[in-house]
Amino acid sequence: MFDRILVPAEFREALSDRAWLQAMLDAERALAAAEARAGVIPPEAAEAIAAACEWERFDPAELGEQGRAPGNPVEPLVRALTAVVEGDAARYVHWGATSQDILDTAAMLIARHALDLLLERLAEVARECAGLAEAHRDTPMAARTLLQQAVPTTFGLKAAGWLAGLLEARRVLHRARGNLAAQLGGAAGTLAPLGDAGAEVSRLFAEELGLREAVVPWHTNRVRVSELGAALAIAAGVFAKIGLDVALLAQTEVAEVAEAEAGASSTMPQKRNPVGSALAIACARQVQGHASVLIAALPQEHERAIGGWHSEWPSLSAAFAYTGGAADAAFRALDGLEVDPERMRANLGRAVMAEQATFALAEQVGRREAHDRIAREGVPDDLDPTSYLGSAETFVDRALTAYRSELG
Repeated sequence: MFDRILVPAEFREALSDRAWLQAMLDAERALAAAEARAGVIPPEAAEAIAAACEWERFDPAELGEQGRAPGNPVEPLVRALTAVVEGDAARYVHWGATSQDILDTAAMLIARHALDLLLERLAEVARECAGLAEAHRDTPMAARTLLQQAVPTTFGLKAAGWLAGLLEARRVLHRARGNLAAQLGGAAGTLAPLGDAGAEVSRLFAEELGLREAVVPWHTNRVRVSELGAALAIAAGVFAKIGLDVALLAQTEVAEVAEAEAGASSTMPQKRNPVGSALAIACARQVQGHASVLIAALPQEHERAIGGWHSEWPSLSAAFAYTGGAADAAFRALDGLEVDPERMRANLGRAVMAEQATFALAEQVGRREAHDRIAREGVPDDLDPTSYLGSAETFVDRALTAYRSELG
């Protein structure tokens, strides 16, 4: 019930038991194909194994129950797959591999698909931010520091700041995607059962799956998994930053923006709740927790871990799911966002011109004396907030240029 509120359907499907099961079967199929190409097993055996690698033949729930004894779902899957492969080919199922090879490789396939979905959603959020930055390039409003009005800025620059964060998060996600690698090392990373063909099978295995070939098996080198966790936490945090700003600007006392699809209260008919913002923040907090599990699993024992590897499975799925939820919620907050330039202008108190007044007076009496005098006597009424926007419009243009360069 809660995941249906927080996580979009496409991410639930991409991270479902069915998706994980098919990814494990894809790894088994690729292993057999690579070994056939390398002359390790007969080609007809690889064909028979491939024909059986369809998730509909197996029950994920049953595999989970049976996996409690060996501590992972691959061992019962291998037994079940062996049972359905016809003829002599059955003895070549999982040839030379270990359970972690299959599950780690499946995780990389799952991550690749989920990252592609996430990058698509990020691009949609970025498009909304770019539109707001361009439309409100010179719309004045109060900048706020420590939740207090500070100096004049523009709403366009605020949106440009969101956009810049999204572009940076996108680069981090792309870097993590580029590090996705197949896992094949056998029992302890030597691929001894494959003899001299081990390195060639490793190369062909990665090629079959369209993944990178790792320099060496990475059973207890969990950098790429922790990198995924960190990248997802960064992206989710960027989405949550947008939601937080929108929620603050939508407060009744501020009322500078409003979500188009605001949520209703169960008891207060006047409420117009910024639900997209709330869900973006909620999802990001979930991601941070799950990412910490992935990063904490970095130190693992010798050639195969006890517990650290196992702890990653649910957290990797959850981190992806809730980052997708944060992206979807941020888009919901921005899609059709109602911006009130008149309210922004009305909220610009005279105090936001204090810095300009101080620097003007400092030319006569020095900065310290000017600061103290403005603090005591206040700001003249004749100062125009739009005359003190500095390089705001230039920065907006720079963000938009970067956006167009990266996303078109």
